[in-house]
Amino acid sequence: MEVLKSKNKPPILPLVITAGLLTVLIGEPGEAKTKSLNFNNTEIIVKHPKKLARVEPKSTKVVSIPSIPLIAQNPVPPSQEPRVLVAEVDIVGTDDEELKTLIYNSIQTLPGRTTTRSQVQADINAIYLSGFFALVEVDVEDTPLGVRLSFIVQPNPILSRVVVETIPAPEDQAVLPDEFVQETFQPQYGRILNLRELQEGITKINEWYAANGYDLAQVVGSPEVSPEGIVTLILAEGVVEDIQVKFFDEENQPVDGRTRDFIVTREVELKPGDVFNRNTAQRDLQRVFGLGIFEDVRLSFSPGSDPSQVVVNVEVVEGNTGSIAAGAGISSASGLFGTISYQQRNLGGNNQTLGAELQLGIRELLFDVNFTDPWIATSPRRTSYSINGFRRRSISLVYDGDDSTIRTANGDSRPRVVRTGGGINFSRPLAASPYERAKWVLSTGLQYENVRIENSDGDLARRARPEDNSINLAFSDSGVDDLITLRFGATRDLRNDPLQPTRGYVLRLGVEQTVPVGSGNILLNRVRGSYSYYIPLKLLNFDFAKDKPQALAFNFQAGTVIGDLPPYEAFVLGGSNSVRGYAEGEMGSGRSYAQFTAEYRFPIFSIVGGALFFDAGTDLGSGSGVPGDPAGIRGLPGSGYGYGLGVRVQSPLGPIRIDYGVNDEGDSRIHFGIGERF
Repeated sequence: MEVLKSKNKPPILPLVITAGLLTVLIGEPGEAKTKSLNFNNTEIIVKHPKKLARVEPKSTKVVSIPSIPLIAQNPVPPSQEPRVLVAEVDIVGTDDEELKTLIYNSIQTLPGRTTTRSQVQADINAIYLSGFFALVEVDVEDTPLGVRLSFIVQPNPILSRVVVETIPAPEDQAVLPDEFVQETFQPQYGRILNLRELQEGITKINEWYAANGYDLAQVVGSPEVSPEGIVTLILAEGVVEDIQVKFFDEENQPVDGRTRDFIVTREVELKPGDVFNRNTAQRDLQRVFGLGIFEDVRLSFSPGSDPSQVVVNVEVVEGNTGSIAAGAGISSASGLFGTISYQQRNLGGNNQTLGAELQLGIRELLFDVNFTDPWIATSPRRTSYSINGFRRRSISLVYDGDDSTIRTANGDSRPRVVRTGGGINFSRPLAASPYERAKWVLSTGLQYENVRIENSDGDLARRARPEDNSINLAFSDSGVDDLITLRFGATRDLRNDPLQPTRGYVLRLGVEQTVPVGSGNILLNRVRGSYSYYIPLKLLNFDFAKDKPQALAFNFQAGTVIGDLPPYEAFVLGGSNSVRGYAEGEMGSGRSYAQFTAEYRFPIFSIVGGALFFDAGTDLGSGSGVPGDPAGIRGLPGSGYGYGLGVRVQSPLGPIRIDYGVNDEGDSRIHFGIGERF
């Protein structure tokens, strides 16, 4: 008698068994002889028939399930194999009638028919592939009527629980929820472990990882089964060992970068020890690219010192962050002038911006110098600050417009407002982490301005001409004011898209308080607020518009000034950013104001969109509350509305806005601007 058994344990994934050849030779009557040949990966065990009763399970050994499909290989073609007559087929090792029936239905060897060594091996494979057995052997015994084949099986234990272990073992729990593991395998608990069903559950776990962005995570190795029916799954979740920054040129060759590594890595939410997640990595890339100092940003991976870990490489191509420009022109405020400007958006490799602009004119030397750090290195919460110094000259819309103008007493020219000063401003988003979108952003700052009113020749102009009631053009009689202003602001932004919102809202609040120090001794408190709301809409159903944003957009804003009010600080109504259809500042100027806008924004084609709009505004009757009543002198209505349509052309600077508006007095005007109104 001989027993044929596989040296391998039952497979669920990779396993190869090479079958040998067993030939039963019939000698003299009543005598049976056996002859065995050498086989790869199998063995022939000769035992006395009476000594083989049953297979004792090894109660202390943990069964490891291989993970390669079972494949039978035949060194000898089936047509050349000797065939033997089968007298009996028996099942040994289980009394479960359902399992016996399953085995009988799985094998092709039947009593009364001949078989070959390959067929017997195929039967062993078929029993294994049912998934219910940890061990399958065949006992071959000679009888006068042929051979008796006994399939000796060891059923898997009753499945009681599935547990997971991660490599390397983390301090925290695996990202895979235990609730999902138990929900997946719960239907199998209390039943004989079926390796095929177990594999289906493992597939679901791998699918959960993929669906949730854990692209490097999977069940690895061979699941282990204890005699108590506890299955242990080994998970390699793709733990990040390190984050490294690598710089490349435009030809994709490694180079030394100018940007400091921490500028990149602090934008990356993935940290060493985290499980790699595709969704998180995508957001990280967007943040790094959003710094505006790189032309290209991508990810690559390198093996970690531990095979179960990975090094994430953030590969960047730096762009040109410095620029110098020069130009010349003529303006009503400064006359003929020349300008030179410089900007560096990655100063010292720290992602800090330094900008400077110098304007030299016939009458004035103007400048604007600014420095911005978008994330203070010592701040964990993205606190930013900016510092600026300036000397600016402009024509105030409180005094000047297309149709009416208040002119200076000396020089009979439009008043110029010259502001010289500087300030500092801090801003911080309120979020649980620097990688979450903040619902609130707070800001505070301090600014000093020395304000002079001048005529076109650059001479100090304290008063308007007699035809304009000789009103003071500044708050103080000297024509020079000092403004020391504390600023506080808060923004709550819940829009779905800051650039092209179609739903959500944004609320902006601001308070300014001056300190009564210096010329004019001005004590002023300015309060203002703005609320915008967006509703998705699909009025256009053409093919070109189906996937393009359409929305109804509403904006309401209001403000007031309490205390002293220099005339040039009044709220101005009318123009491209106020009530369209009116010229800039031609509707009114007041101590208080309220303004409402409704727009329907829709696509036209490709990079061009359109808008239908309605604007309305009022100074709430506060025009006369401005010292000198400049709006009254100019004969401005103080309230009105406008409506019309416009186009939006997408550009690198943002949407270029061109609007045609008609006001309530029947006048019409074309307005230009950069960016949406709100």
